[in-house]
Amino acid sequence: MAAARGSRSGVSRAALALFAAVLVGCLAGGVSAAEIRRQKNVQVALRAKWAGTPLLLEANELLSKERKDYFWDFVGQWMELDKGSECLTAKCCVQKIVEDVRSLLSEALASVFEFSLTLRSASPRLVLYRQLAEESLSSLPVKDDALEQIPGNGPVEETCCWVDTGSTLLFNSADLHKWLEGSGKGDSTGQPELFDFDHVYPRSNITAPVAIFYGAVGTKCFKELHVHLAEASKQGKVRYALRPVLPSGCQASSSFCGSIGAADAVTLSGYGVELALKNMEYKAMDDTAIKKGVALEDPKTEDLSQEVRGFIFSKILERKPELNAEIMAFRDSLLSSTVSDTLEVWELKDLGHQTAQRILHASDPLQSMQEINQNFPSIVSSLSRMKLDDSIKDEIIANQRMVPPGKSLMALNGALINIEDLDLYLLMDMVREELSLADQFIRLKLPQNAVHKILSAAPPAESNSFRVDFRGSHVHYLNNLEEDDLYKRWRSNLQELLMPVYPGQMRYIRKNLFHAVYVFDPASACGAETIDMILSMHQDNVPVRFGIIMYSSRLINVIEENDGSKSEEDTSTLIMRLFLYIKETYSTQLAFQFLSNIHGSRSGGDDYSEEPVEAHHVEEAFVDSLLSGAKSHPQDELLKLQKENLYKQEAEENSLFVHKLGLYKLQCCLLMNGLVHESNEDATMNAMNDELPRIQEQVYYGHIQSHTDVLEKFLSESSFKRYNPSITGKNTEKRFVSLFASYHQEDSVLHDINYLHSHGTTDDVKPVTHLFAVDLSSKTGTKLLHQAIRYLMDGPNKARVGLLLYARRDSVSTILLMKDIIDRTISSFSNTEKALNFLHGLCKFYEGQHMVVSSAVGDSISTIMDKVYSLAAETALPVDDYRAWLTSFSADTVLKGIDKLSDFLFGQLGLEFGSNAVITNGRIFVVGEGDSFLTDDLGLLESMEYELRTKYIHEIIEEVEWTGVDPDYLTSKFYSDITMLVSSSMSVRERPSERAHFEILNAEHSAIKLNIMNSSIHIDAVIDPLSPAGQKISPLLRILWRRIRPSMRIVLNPISSLADLPLKNYYRFVLPSMDDFSSTDYSVHGPKAFFSNMPLSKTLTMNIDVPEPWLVEPVVAIHDLDNILLENLGDVRTLQAVFELEALLLTGHCMEKDREPPRGLQFILGTKQRPHLVDTLVMANLGYWQMKVSPGVWHLQLAPGRSADLYELPSKLVAIDSLRGKLIHIEVQKKKGKEHEDLLNAADDNHFQEKTDNKGWNNNLLKWASSFISGDASLKKKAEKNTALKDVRQGETINIFSVASGHLYERFLKIMILSVLKNTQRPVKFWFIKNYLSPQFKDVIPHMAQEYGFQYELITYKWPTWLHKQKEKQRIIWAYKILFLDVIFPLSLRKVIFVDADQIVRTDMGELYDMDLKGRPLAYTPFCDNNKEMDGYRFWKQGFWKDHLRGRPYHISALYVVDLAKFRQTAAGDNLRVVYETLSKDPNSLSNLDQDLPNYAQHSVPIFSLPQEWLWCESWCGNATKARAKTIDLCNNPMTKEPKLQGAKRIVPEWVDFDSEARQFTARILGENAEIAESTSPPSDAPKPDDEDLSQDVKDEL
Repeated sequence: MAAARGSRSGVSRAALALFAAVLVGCLAGGVSAAEIRRQKNVQVALRAKWAGTPLLLEANELLSKERKDYFWDFVGQWMELDKGSECLTAKCCVQKIVEDVRSLLSEALASVFEFSLTLRSASPRLVLYRQLAEESLSSLPVKDDALEQIPGNGPVEETCCWVDTGSTLLFNSADLHKWLEGSGKGDSTGQPELFDFDHVYPRSNITAPVAIFYGAVGTKCFKELHVHLAEASKQGKVRYALRPVLPSGCQASSSFCGSIGAADAVTLSGYGVELALKNMEYKAMDDTAIKKGVALEDPKTEDLSQEVRGFIFSKILERKPELNAEIMAFRDSLLSSTVSDTLEVWELKDLGHQTAQRILHASDPLQSMQEINQNFPSIVSSLSRMKLDDSIKDEIIANQRMVPPGKSLMALNGALINIEDLDLYLLMDMVREELSLADQFIRLKLPQNAVHKILSAAPPAESNSFRVDFRGSHVHYLNNLEEDDLYKRWRSNLQELLMPVYPGQMRYIRKNLFHAVYVFDPASACGAETIDMILSMHQDNVPVRFGIIMYSSRLINVIEENDGSKSEEDTSTLIMRLFLYIKETYSTQLAFQFLSNIHGSRSGGDDYSEEPVEAHHVEEAFVDSLLSGAKSHPQDELLKLQKENLYKQEAEENSLFVHKLGLYKLQCCLLMNGLVHESNEDATMNAMNDELPRIQEQVYYGHIQSHTDVLEKFLSESSFKRYNPSITGKNTEKRFVSLFASYHQEDSVLHDINYLHSHGTTDDVKPVTHLFAVDLSSKTGTKLLHQAIRYLMDGPNKARVGLLLYARRDSVSTILLMKDIIDRTISSFSNTEKALNFLHGLCKFYEGQHMVVSSAVGDSISTIMDKVYSLAAETALPVDDYRAWLTSFSADTVLKGIDKLSDFLFGQLGLEFGSNAVITNGRIFVVGEGDSFLTDDLGLLESMEYELRTKYIHEIIEEVEWTGVDPDYLTSKFYSDITMLVSSSMSVRERPSERAHFEILNAEHSAIKLNIMNSSIHIDAVIDPLSPAGQKISPLLRILWRRIRPSMRIVLNPISSLADLPLKNYYRFVLPSMDDFSSTDYSVHGPKAFFSNMPLSKTLTMNIDVPEPWLVEPVVAIHDLDNILLENLGDVRTLQAVFELEALLLTGHCMEKDREPPRGLQFILGTKQRPHLVDTLVMANLGYWQMKVSPGVWHLQLAPGRSADLYELPSKLVAIDSLRGKLIHIEVQKKKGKEHEDLLNAADDNHFQEKTDNKGWNNNLLKWASSFISGDASLKKKAEKNTALKDVRQGETINIFSVASGHLYERFLKIMILSVLKNTQRPVKFWFIKNYLSPQFKDVIPHMAQEYGFQYELITYKWPTWLHKQKEKQRIIWAYKILFLDVIFPLSLRKVIFVDADQIVRTDMGELYDMDLKGRPLAYTPFCDNNKEMDGYRFWKQGFWKDHLRGRPYHISALYVVDLAKFRQTAAGDNLRVVYETLSKDPNSLSNLDQDLPNYAQHSVPIFSLPQEWLWCESWCGNATKARAKTIDLCNNPMTKEPKLQGAKRIVPEWVDFDSEARQFTARILGENAEIAESTSPPSDAPKPDDEDLSQDVKDEL
């Protein structure tokens, strides 16, 4: 050890000596410390809009994700007021919380917990509870008369905790005690609603009254109420749920650490900030001087622990503090390397390979990769000078034969993650889930290698093609393509399947490739229709083998009701008998014709009557069919058939076969090679088209050859002998639950279960476990129990059965006696073969008794006892044991057992009380009241769950070499339990199904390999380090490595030959740390992005790279974030910006059953009291819709009006409780009688136009401008002062839409507004895209609206994830001008004019607004062509554009009119998005996106060409037409590249006056508000219920 220490100290001294030499050289070179320290920094923070939440409560929410019991353990630990009293700082409190949690969790999980806590990822859940608490206080009467104030207005101590019973609020234990003793036993109809996220006290009585406790652990009032409720819950008096809430004003009454975080803004992390080098070709920068602005908190000091070019400056400063200035100067020198945004071609050639080499040779490759791609412009010149190692280059090129150059991929334990959708919160959730599973499996004594195998194994893909095995003698084929003479001339070469054909053309190959077997009742209307269709398609030589399976609906009903007994013959059975006779005696063709004749003889027409077929119709068809070729008179044959009952058994077996398959539930259906479809002709052709690619694939790989029986192959490989769509259906919502937590509880129900096995298999391992939750007091439950016993008697060898029998507390004693008998029989005799026979007999008897319950309970008990003794004697079970049990029977004892069972079934598994269910290895299948669930369904459930979820797990467990486990424990039950528990835990695992074969890539020279032997997490990645994806993934991988030490294999995949710099930006990914919590007081600072030593003379533009569900906006930014030039900062060292998470995104896809998505359908979202707070429209593209929301519980429903008139959709509850937003799928259907009505039509548009601004729900659609209505008293006075000005404007409102980014374009925007207003006397409303507006503009615009008498709204729409994204900010802004016009405005808005921000209007825009567009949705002005100097730049006059336009004009996008009514009617928005999606993936297309897209698409989205005078710009039009110009646009001039401001002053004489007026007004407003702006306040609370001024703006808080 001494030698090692000496070695390290020697290295340190050598490094320090080297550093000193470099430092001296640096300073001697003339670079003074003062000069270097002039470098400027940029700092960015992002905070949530909601008020702060206590970290102590957040910690408990995070902990409850691991196990529900941990939540209550934590409450017990922190309930005392003196807990954490030794902590006087926020950091100490957080460390104390983490320390307590470490005693409960494994090391890796505790590390993830700590990181999630610093991420503030549980804060939204507490905001949700806060919303529910506010609703609770405002909606119910208060029990305590002393309560005078609500939380938030200076509450007394009692208002910090209360109990909501649904009918009253209780604020102290005395009132609670009275309620528990009295009204608690009363009516339960008014109970408060519980949600999935609620914390319900363990083992609560499911039938007891609900009491919801709102309070925060650590407050003075908490302990007394909690203890009281917990005790009452244990006694079964109450069902106690705790919603953690610390009301505002209650912080003072909380314990030392209880309110940490509540008083501070929630500063978020997990996002990226980009400073991109901006193209300043046209010098579009504002020349307004920057005033010294608001005083923000102190800028974050640089993180000196980060390595810079191999030096860790925090350690150097520790050793040489006296050289602080010189050391920091040297660090700045290293960071301020020459910034390059261009390199010569030869320098670019191997840049990707050189970068990979630098990373791979670094001591910390992950840190090196992050440093390079986040500071690339400063590092690129040094990278390009590196000498390249050919082995790295060769391996990268070799790998790129298997993965495209520059492609980035990532997998977690084998599951491929979509990098586009990946964010830190999603990644941490996935990692936590994997670690939690690993922890569970290790606690089950599984060795680490088995855990890794299970977590990394690829489960069998759940195929969308579910095949039913219908093979047997019950299928009757009409034809055989391989043998019938009709097809002899067809070719038999299967390779023709692979040849291209015209769309819709069929392939006539002499091979039975498609087996279309129809299942129907021949006496039904659909059966008759199916037969005629089959004969028609056969006659048309459709290349399909047709077959039928017939059944009798009536016979199947009798089978289900009478348990297999036969009935008198019905018409369907008669038809089948006659069909079989004709087929056997005459021919198959004639038999099919007979079926068709039945319909003909009955109706005599084409209509298929629903009237029942009668026997004489069948006999008449039989005679008619046989007349021509009968061997004897048909009547004689008919009499002989009926007399001798020929074919009766075969006909009945047909029905039994269909019953066993389960296909009778569909009435009529088609089996295409076993795949289930509808039975009409279109469905048949679609089924062929769906099956064809599968057959082609098999032919291509040689798996299907000329001698292969295609049907035999498909059905033997993957098919099931039962069809039950509720088990197998694609649209079935499957429920899963993990049994692990329940299994590891003390006194767990799962330990008490004695399993039943089929005969002779008791000692065999059973990979499948069925747990039957049976309500013995219900008819459905009794039947389910009987089917479970029958299932075992059929002899399944892979499954065991556990019975969980319960009944209501008020059940008669006979039911409780039955439970006791069954439980005792299983516990004592489950290993004997006779037990199943006894239980079968008992169930059969009980099922019969259930129908007729005796009025005398004593008589029923006596009858049951007699039956039990009789059955015991018959099955050789000891009768004396049963006599003893029945003598000692106690109903109270049974009820206690039921209480314990109820907690497991309803508290832990989440079943509804009174339901009957089968839990198969964690999959919950609820059997509805009246549903038939047979032994065959159980067999199907067993087969599916084994094949899809259990088989691979069972095989891994069987191969385990157990260490540290007593061999006596390794019984079949042990293996079966382990398989059940692991399968159930894996069933709730959320992970993508896609996988990639990373192992085929070479990783000797070009990969970062970090192998940790015992890690449960393995990361595979392919990364281009010089890509936006690389910038995002690098910090994520690094934080994972630092936190949980996963095993990693990262293959570097840079583009081999670059033509331009791959990255032209600086990037920071914001991560939290313990340093965010103060070590001097209780404050929480939060993380920030910090860019140190940024280039001074380069213009930078800031972009925020946030998770998809976040909508953010800048709220504090003095400087222009679109044009950052740091040399203009003067004495200010750090440019600071604060963004705010304005809202989270609720998105979804809406489908209409069997139809296209219902475009234009309107949804509203709100609370019970205020159902309409936010609204949206459904797109045709994928039925996509989105709403912006805040955390809370919301109700989603159809909007009143046409949407609710035409469609049906019950109100859906949506809980937003995480920073990941929510995605939901909705299916609607039209009301009966409304199927053919259109949602959008001209009449509707007139209807919307008639609605006034102040009426109807559409008034506030998408009204998200929080500043539109202000409670500011000064603004109210101005509003009164300007009423006269508003009244002057008369007529229809002109709606004008614009977008601006950066201070210069906001300056132009104000000038455009003034020019519009000065030239019209009509009311004007402006619509601005909110996303990129600066805080200053949003501060000024309400005052400007009041001063000049116009309206405005700030609107936004988050870019949908499925639509190809743009990377550059300018192109994103262009896209917003055109891509979302149909959904960003309210439906009530009929027309809008887009006017560029840099445009000056010289006429009344009402003229353009009223213009008839001749039925076109869009109107643009064509480009001028009279300025001949610009002919060389008119690209639309040549090449591609000339050919594409075919004589149509190319229009300019600076001014256009949108007829929104026509735009929506013609689905123009959907068409434009489709065209955009097609073109935008080519980086060379849509150069001017907002302009090229509508011009390209004008063949499908027609454009009305406006007269030329509506838009004039000097670049293209020339001065001759300037005098007639109605608007002037400051177009960029590609020839002169004149700066915007210079051109504006020269071209437009009135521009200077407008500019002066706008700037004076802005200065006056900002000057008046300067004092307000100087004090930064935390985010405002949500509007109070009694705040009338802000009540209309509640939508903005959602």
